[in-house]
Amino acid sequence: MQRYFLDTSHFKADYVMITGEEQKHIRRVMRMDIGDTIVCCAIDRCYTCKLSEFADNHIKAQIISEEHVDKELPVKVTIAHGLPKGDKLELVFQKGTELGAYEFIPFEAERSIVKWDEKKAHKKMERWNKILKEAAEQSHRQRVPKVLQVQKFSCLVSMFKEYTHVLVAYEEAAKSDEKSRLSEVLEQMKSGDKLLLIVGPEGGFSDREVIEMKEFGALTCGFGPRILRSETAPLYGLAAISYHFELLG
Repeated sequence: MQRYFLDTSHFKADYVMITGEEQKHIRRVMRMDIGDTIVCCAIDRCYTCKLSEFADNHIKAQIISEEHVDKELPVKVTIAHGLPKGDKLELVFQKGTELGAYEFIPFEAERSIVKWDEKKAHKKMERWNKILKEAAEQSHRQRVPKVLQVQKFSCLVSMFKEYTHVLVAYEEAAKSDEKSRLSEVLEQMKSGDKLLLIVGPEGGFSDREVIEMKEFGALTCGFGPRILRSETAPLYGLAAISYHFELLG
């Protein structure tokens, strides 16, 4: 069933008013008609709705029932990723959303080849939010993850205190065959806990960055014996977290 994330202002007592791009998608792409059903979401609540009225500038959908099956990870996982080259970050946003990420924090690392251009920030954020919204709809999420403005490394470190646990995917830990820390942290976590998972850019972290993150309470960990690309590591982490909390039961 097609899913749409809408502003709360679109939701009335027993119906939803659909306008803009969502209205066009229903009409022109999905070619729906009166009586067809869709799912409309606002913040973290979703409703099954039946299309009941087509007008020139809106579609009205009657609310039938609320969705009660929880489709979100029981722990809140924020992915912090050092700015990579090309469109790798967009891949992380899309696939990370499908895998259940709660939030994303891009940051400038010492070895980031790409430098953040403030002049292009607004357009970048618009594109990133569109990618997150579409991925959340496609994967039947009940909320759209947030993406924060690009942070300086020092700002990222100052945010550690907001999380229950902070893990750093570190290639030197993988090279030394470290395998237990991710599992140990997941065993300690309970529903509602907040995990910050930090991944570096293509060149990894500098020694100074690793030392500073450890001083502020972060733990370094390996993701198996193989060295993963920067865009693969957060997806590995999310898949492992999903397996631990959603499949092991």
